[in-house]
Amino acid sequence: MNEGDIVLVPLPQVDGQLKNRPALVLRKMPPYQDLLFCGISTQLRQEVKGFDDIINSSDSDFSVSGLRTTSLIRLGFLAVLPVKDVVGTLGSVDSSRHQRLLKRLADYLTDDAA
Repeated sequence: MNEGDIVLVPLPQVDGQLKNRPALVLRKMPPYQDLLFCGISTQLRQEVKGFDDIINSSDSDFSVSGLRTTSLIRLGFLAVLPVKDVVGTLGSVDSSRHQRLLKRLADYLTDDAA
């Protein structure tokens, strides 16, 4: 399991139920190497402009992502789970996309005006 991988993990839904959903591995977290994920959705209308990231079927890394359709990588939908909870690996995103998402999240977390 690597940072930048797209995996299937049980994520909490609005109703509190857990459902296996695609998610992007953002970082391995100390001290136990649990994984920080952000959820991925096909609900493009939920996009937070300038924060989330849309991966289009025309993007160069879409074919290796394992996603079936244009999807929204939701930086506001975060979860930390142990590696053992990963159901399977779908694919990955390009390292430049992964780094861009990490920078956006870090910038948001360190912005006093947020």
